[in-house]
Amino acid sequence: MFINNKYDEELKEVENKLLKMCYQAELAIEKSIDSLKNKDKELARHVIEDDKIIDSYDREIEQDCFRILLMERPFASDFREISSALKMITDLERIGDYAVDIAEIVLTFDDKEYIKKIEHIPLMGVYVISMVKDSVQAYINKDVETARGLDKRDDKVDRLFDDIKTELIKLIKENDGNAEQAINFMMIAKYLERVGDHAVNIGEWVDFAITGTHSQS
Repeated sequence: MFINNKYDEELKEVENKLLKMCYQAELAIEKSIDSLKNKDKELARHVIEDDKIIDSYDREIEQDCFRILLMERPFASDFREISSALKMITDLERIGDYAVDIAEIVLTFDDKEYIKKIEHIPLMGVYVISMVKDSVQAYINKDVETARGLDKRDDKVDRLFDDIKTELIKLIKENDGNAEQAINFMMIAKYLERVGDHAVNIGEWVDFAITGTHSQS
């Protein structure tokens, strides 16, 4: 009984840190998009600087998980929970990196007007941020239905990316002077599309933690 209680306490600590890491990743994506919309280079620099917070959670959670695996000798279902958490932090760390990538692009923009209104990219951001949040909540709540539903939600993100790509290609064809900004916007949209993919990955690891099955997307 004591061992089980100790394991439960340590797993709860991992879950709490996962929630905090997830929040920091969500915040990083949100701030990177805000820096784009407002041409706020100072905010972009903050995103880059604050990535160390996400990296710190990554290391802490990894250490906690390995300690539980080595010291507590968990049962098979418990092992799945811990090993899934280890996989999830890798996805969250990559999401933070994509926020940094977006912020770094923002720093390259000059003072020229944007070639298009910034509307679809923030909408992609709203979708993927909600997916990331829900993927981690599904792990905490052992909610396999939400975890499995992320794949369909990602279809909306993919369609939006295709719309953005089509629009940007049209702008380049109309005026090749639009090419540099268009390529930058395309990269930002691609990074957000990848964030959605990582949220789906997390959902798949949640499914594995609960059911013992894992499907590769």
